[in-house]
Amino acid sequence: MDRPRKPTLDTVASAVGVSRATVSNAYNRPDQLSAALRERILETAATLGYGGPDPVARSLATRHSAAVGFMLGQGLSAAFSDPAASIVLDGLASTVDGHDHCLVLMPGGVDGGPRPETVARAQADVVVAYSLPDRAPALNAVRARGLPMVVIDQPVLPGTARVEVDDAGGARLAASHLRALGHTRIGVLTFSLLPDGWTGLVPPARLAGGAFRVTRDRLAGYLDVVGRDAPVWECAGSSRELGRTGARALLALAPRPTALLCASDELAFGALRAARDLGLRVPADLSVVGFDDVPAAAHADPPLTTVRQPLAEKGRRAGELALRLLDGGRPGEPTRLAVRLVERDSTAPPA
Repeated sequence: MDRPRKPTLDTVASAVGVSRATVSNAYNRPDQLSAALRERILETAATLGYGGPDPVARSLATRHSAAVGFMLGQGLSAAFSDPAASIVLDGLASTVDGHDHCLVLMPGGVDGGPRPETVARAQADVVVAYSLPDRAPALNAVRARGLPMVVIDQPVLPGTARVEVDDAGGARLAASHLRALGHTRIGVLTFSLLPDGWTGLVPPARLAGGAFRVTRDRLAGYLDVVGRDAPVWECAGSSRELGRTGARALLALAPRPTALLCASDELAFGALRAARDLGLRVPADLSVVGFDDVPAAAHADPPLTTVRQPLAEKGRRAGELALRLLDGGRPGEPTRLAVRLVERDSTAPPA
């Protein structure tokens, strides 16, 4: 038995007694119709079981998908579980919202970015790359499609729209704060230097080969102040448990550090937990400094001293750039946002 044919735009047009273009306008350009006519068209469509124009067919016909692709350097869960990433994404989404564009999330994989095949088939007109390594294969896939691109944080690509913060300057602020308090034994918890999942104390040879601009800049800022011989523990991501593990390893060194510089607040929260594990008081026995100033930093136990970066503004600026590129605009000069140190109760002079 033959299945009944699905209603089409022409089916609705015939039933209402209007042109095909008029029915299309009811969905895509409602301002071109009177309210009464549009309501009659939509009611007839609902009665016939017509759900509206096929977005895939429309994108094939117009060569536009009305979508902004968001490429993550980590798995999809990072967009929701990492507070800094989720705030940036919220800022981006709030800017894109209201412009008839949707967001297409492309999760990262073993290479520190989405698979090239994912980028090749994604329905997107512009791509926003969030914190990818320098040579992520996904970047070549974007170039191959000729899509305009906005970079948030990293990598640095000539001629590409980019929004970043002063990572090195912020790291120097944090390290100088500890130095001013009198700390001389300072350890560092950093992000991945290479997208290989490695973790542990960083040997000198590995320090020279970083593939992530943010990691390089923050680490350089810390070490410029505290010295190149400071112990550095590399974490394979930004999570509290990774920070807890790294902090415990650093605090097992002899002599024990009296302060820890953490490349994110999430790593710093883990360091606070590690201190409790070891019976150390913060800040009496150990000072801890984070980076980001996510909302939880002010409510940590104790409240966290950290470097504040404008996360939501970073997302909004990236959204504005994406919309500008969609309208045929040029990338312009990279946007660098200022950071500042927020002093709270997790830092004090060494005992």
